[in-house]
Amino acid sequence: MAAKWTGGHSSSILCLNVNTEGLVASGAERGELTLWDGTGSPAGQLQLPEADDVTSVVFSPRCPTKLYTSHGETISLLDVRSLKEPTEHFHVNEEEINCLSVNETDSFLAAADDSGAIKVIDLEKKKVSRSLRHSNICSSVVFRPQRPQSLVSCGLDMQVTLWNLQKARPLWTTNLQECKTEEDGPQPAGQFFNPPLAHSLSVASCGNIFSCGAQDGKVRIFRVTGVRFDRELEFQGHSLGVSQVLFLPGAYWLLTGGNDGKVLLWDVSGDVGKQQKSPAKSLQRRKAQAPAAARKDGKLNKVASNDQAGVLPKLSIDHGEKVNWISCTEIKGSKRVLVADQSSSISVYPLPEP
Repeated sequence: MAAKWTGGHSSSILCLNVNTEGLVASGAERGELTLWDGTGSPAGQLQLPEADDVTSVVFSPRCPTKLYTSHGETISLLDVRSLKEPTEHFHVNEEEINCLSVNETDSFLAAADDSGAIKVIDLEKKKVSRSLRHSNICSSVVFRPQRPQSLVSCGLDMQVTLWNLQKARPLWTTNLQECKTEEDGPQPAGQFFNPPLAHSLSVASCGNIFSCGAQDGKVRIFRVTGVRFDRELEFQGHSLGVSQVLFLPGAYWLLTGGNDGKVLLWDVSGDVGKQQKSPAKSLQRRKAQAPAAARKDGKLNKVASNDQAGVLPKLSIDHGEKVNWISCTEIKGSKRVLVADQSSSISVYPLPEP
């Protein structure tokens, strides 16, 4: 069974983030914000004004005591050493913010919202330096590691876009609905009317590989080359929409969370560790690789090999609730995945070592 972190919220937890010192921040409905220590005990709590849902929490990569939070159309900067009134506010988005990202030099903050806008704030000048846009709700935006001027975004317009802050227009855009190959078989039952609305992005530590989770249950992995990106791999990850994707630090291990209540761990290093001539052919190379184990109710069970599956999970966690957010931390020397769902508690599962 999963360990449960309780006592920090009374509402559904919507987002999580972990700083370099292992402090965990969680945001919930009705303006609730909580800090947790490594043992799962609440280390601080704050009720943000207006009781707007806290939709994103992001620690500064350079300064672990700085925490950026989005609630409604507002971004607040907090000092976790004294969790009181926000030290700064930014009100530059016109609709509810869905996702925040800070670049690794702590010089720019991007905020994606329901209007499709991405407002990029220059944190030194404290003003908007770029306004980027999707044609529908922008669900996720992420700065690329090692490239502080570059970011990727996705939205309910089914577009995945690469941007550079020196330009207002996209460098490259892919429409997921048009991103198909000959190897794509028939959709699973219930997927026929499920377009690939893009929900979540994660960029690997190398900065060139990123993943996208979509409503059609598929996980897509792309490689950036110069000013464009190409699909490297695509596989059916979940039976319902993929709400969360997360590359683990320093590896091509990918965590995904879905509306089907599952959290899955994938090792995609065999596909993205080296350049493939044909992304489609890489699917065939991965046929019938049996995963190590699956976890259900705290018990480890072997997962049956399926010859029709191009990529199979290394670990399957039957969480049982729709996944709102996943994050990863280290507790007592062992990696753990933190899962937020419709409840007011955080579930904690052990992860295998690479």
